[in-house]
Amino acid sequence: MQPAARVSDVSVPGRTLVMGIVNVTEDSFSDGGRWLNHETAIAHARELVAAGADMIDVGGESTRPGAVRVEERDEIERVVPVIEALHAEGIRTSVDTMRAATAAAAAAAGVDMVNDVSGGLADPEMFAAMADAGRTVCLMHWRTEKFGSAAGTANHGGDVVRDVHQVFDELVAAAVKAGVREDAIVLDPGLGFAKSPQDNWALLHALPEFLDGPFPLLVGASRKRFLAAVRADRGAESNPLLADPATAAVTAISAHLGAWGVRVHEVGASRDAVDVAAAWARGKDYAGGEGASGSYANGADHGTVATTALGKAK
Repeated sequence: MQPAARVSDVSVPGRTLVMGIVNVTEDSFSDGGRWLNHETAIAHARELVAAGADMIDVGGESTRPGAVRVEERDEIERVVPVIEALHAEGIRTSVDTMRAATAAAAAAAGVDMVNDVSGGLADPEMFAAMADAGRTVCLMHWRTEKFGSAAGTANHGGDVVRDVHQVFDELVAAAVKAGVREDAIVLDPGLGFAKSPQDNWALLHALPEFLDGPFPLLVGASRKRFLAAVRADRGAESNPLLADPATAAVTAISAHLGAWGVRVHEVGASRDAVDVAAAWARGKDYAGGEGASGSYANGADHGTVATTALGKAK
């Protein structure tokens, strides 16, 4: 399998791509330390693929609120063996990094996408490294100065949607000037990165206008605090893991609107969501639906349904 030089090389015809997250870190906000061992990380990636992931995003440095940057050598040692192993198995990968050296090492290991949450701004050599790698790239919006922790809220000039549009234009221009191909660029509005809940919801509300632009869009809302808050707002228990249903809801709406991809921790529900969105879009032209296992009329429900003719149950 050849690494992806263009977005079309990794796109999924007819539906939104599902990117599964493997954090090879000690301190990521919802799963830090769980996949720090290489074999464990590789095994988890396989589980995500089995659940329906099209690509695995491998990161070796957390950007959660309060996170501290790791050494370059440590980041490379965390991600490269995982990428090499997955590439050897024919699994598409991206590397979540803000360092040119890590991007170059990942490219040598067979990575398909360089996913830089700083949009290429944290390392002055990143755009050149992206161009040299000849891989698909994802440029994210994150208005900050130090590119360390995603904590806090930035000043977006009173209009976060306009600010993201403006920064996207600047990032694309800088990347193309450095030699990155336009048809290799994906954009990410950076939900949860120095943004208030209101900023995040404004960006999601504005997805249609971003999707009308010339570049594919990756939506990364998974387990973010503003999604967990929808439970807290109604007085229910709230934590990152309990935000998976809300994440799947964002996936479904994003896919329905035409997002290129979604980046998620829990793959199964989001893959179901993008498949439903694809079937919904096709309507009567959907070629499928005959592969369901079990029977809804012969006791597969453990005897709770008396008849299915009118959908009545005892």
